[in-house]
Amino acid sequence: MNAIARGCLAGALVVGTCSAAADPEGKSAPLARQLASALTAAKLDSVAAKDPVHQGSYIGALHIPGVQLLVIAAEYPAPALLDPRLAKGEYRDIYIELNASGVPASRIFVEDLGANGLFAKPADNNPMDMYEESGKRLMFDGEWGRQKISEQEYMKRYAGADERYAEMLTALIAQLKKSS
Repeated sequence: MNAIARGCLAGALVVGTCSAAADPEGKSAPLARQLASALTAAKLDSVAAKDPVHQGSYIGALHIPGVQLLVIAAEYPAPALLDPRLAKGEYRDIYIELNASGVPASRIFVEDLGANGLFAKPADNNPMDMYEESGKRLMFDGEWGRQKISEQEYMKRYAGADERYAEMLTALIAQLKKSS
């Protein structure tokens, strides 16, 4: 192999290694940024919607601009109480109600620091995110061993959390568009 070919091969390996180490955006990243921007533009700090994926469940979000997006989804034992609030745009009340009275076994809670979607491993400018489902918390800090799971299991759970979070964000964005 000549020197030029070896140089090209070495360069390709370095580029390939760097891109494999980079943490690509998940499905939730563009949706979280879109929701945060839409809430800011509408001068709202919260939004809520019926969960189109899980019958009898609702989704609520609280946005703290420049800091985080807190999103919860849960079944609610008395939908007849939330439906009128949803129609009136009482989104913050729904968010609070889901935190207080949502069915615990059905509860999903996302703490999206930076309001920029979930990332499997925090980068220099991206703080750690957290996803909790049915009382089981997963910290997206890149420390799977500390959480007593394998890297493969960690990445599988990240993919599932990112997928579910994207579904939740999509429903919230649709509600915001519908109400404006």
